[in-house]
Amino acid sequence: MKIISDLHIHSRFSRACSKDLTIPNLEKYARIKGINLLGTSDFTHPEWIKELKKELSEDGTGVLKTKTNFNFILSSEISLMYTDLGKGRRVHNVIFAPNFEVVEQITEALKKRGRVDYDGRPIFKITCPEFVEMMHSISKDIEIIPAHAWTPYFGIFGSMSGFDSLKDAFQDKVKEIHAIETGLSSDPPMNWRLKELDGINLVSFSDSHSYWPWRLGREATVFEFKGTNNEDNVNEENIEESLKKLSFEKVIDAFRTGDNLWGTIEVDPNYGKYHFDGHRDCGISYHPSETKTHNGFCPVCKKPLTIGVMNRVEQLADKDRPEGFKLKNAKEFKSLIPLSELISFVLHKSISTKPVFEEHYNLLKHFGNEYNILLNVSEDELIKATNKQLANLIIKNRNAELKFIAGYDGVYGKIVMDGKEYSEDETNIDKTNIGNKPTKKLKEEKNQNEKPAGKLVKQKHVQKGLMDF
Repeated sequence: MKIISDLHIHSRFSRACSKDLTIPNLEKYARIKGINLLGTSDFTHPEWIKELKKELSEDGTGVLKTKTNFNFILSSEISLMYTDLGKGRRVHNVIFAPNFEVVEQITEALKKRGRVDYDGRPIFKITCPEFVEMMHSISKDIEIIPAHAWTPYFGIFGSMSGFDSLKDAFQDKVKEIHAIETGLSSDPPMNWRLKELDGINLVSFSDSHSYWPWRLGREATVFEFKGTNNEDNVNEENIEESLKKLSFEKVIDAFRTGDNLWGTIEVDPNYGKYHFDGHRDCGISYHPSETKTHNGFCPVCKKPLTIGVMNRVEQLADKDRPEGFKLKNAKEFKSLIPLSELISFVLHKSISTKPVFEEHYNLLKHFGNEYNILLNVSEDELIKATNKQLANLIIKNRNAELKFIAGYDGVYGKIVMDGKEYSEDETNIDKTNIGNKPTKKLKEEKNQNEKPAGKLVKQKHVQKGLMDF
């Protein structure tokens, strides 16, 4: 039985995050998405931990429950900023703790090195190996996973402030790193090209800054636990049976050994904000070969380009592992774009508009949750509930047949079809049968902190990197 998890998200106490991020909202939209297990995020923040203790109960398994029996495990993201080998390093790590008692010990240890009250993602001048040693001196059950490993800013392999290898970053503690998070702009095949990662499990999470279904669970890690009847079909009874067997220990064991780890759900890396190289202020986007032609500089303003993930993977890949290399016995993965993005594309409406919400809700009324729609519902059944164009797009998404203009320097990639990209002016879309069944209007406040995804617009820099997940 497969359990879908999103274990790296954020609370409203992290910078550049929705102010409506609460446990009830996270649970509500996780259920809409089809997620079975969430990370709490931000457990070092004094206000958020109070809320976690109020909203979640412990039962000794390390899996915390809401009042309506939804599952969380304790997680947080820590930003490490320091100088190593003459270069400034900025690395984000996700950490997992087995219980509130260990969380309190982590927080007290970090408070001796800085503040935890100003941001849910606090910053410390601690090196990666020292951080591992600090955490494991508290409890060997704490797991440390480098977050969004390839992101130029704050990724362990990032072009701007990362390292060339896990060994360089974690030194004598590298054997205590068992998994890395792929991030939006890379996928497993890109990571397979590094021999150093052959023994490292690949996980994927959304790093969501809001609870909306086009953010929460856009990437996920899937655990596979067999039910008593060894049935793999998804139904509520089997899921509940598997969730009863779930524990913190099993989750961490999956990270460390790969046992019970089916694989990941990923967005196409072209959709990610840092796949290509570029300079968003000047609207410059380059494939790595074009970057080389321009010697790494923007032709408009003459400043250095932000080197993206595709280029960085090429720099670090082993020479005998070209693009397209398949790692033997690799875990499974599935490439999917969120349903709201597909509806937005077909309707030519911004993703957070009422028509998109209503059609999303229409499909949920028919098929239960978003992952079921994206992964399982047949095209014939989809056509009965929505129009043929959206049904076809959902199937193309399932089969990884969508094409994109690649994202770059903090700008999301864009879906293209028949050689055309999204345009507000096009009106020749067949909207027949969209929302053809009577539905209740989905009454949700528009999140003012969210910008519509998929539009190439100039974005003001707040603090580069923070808005880019």
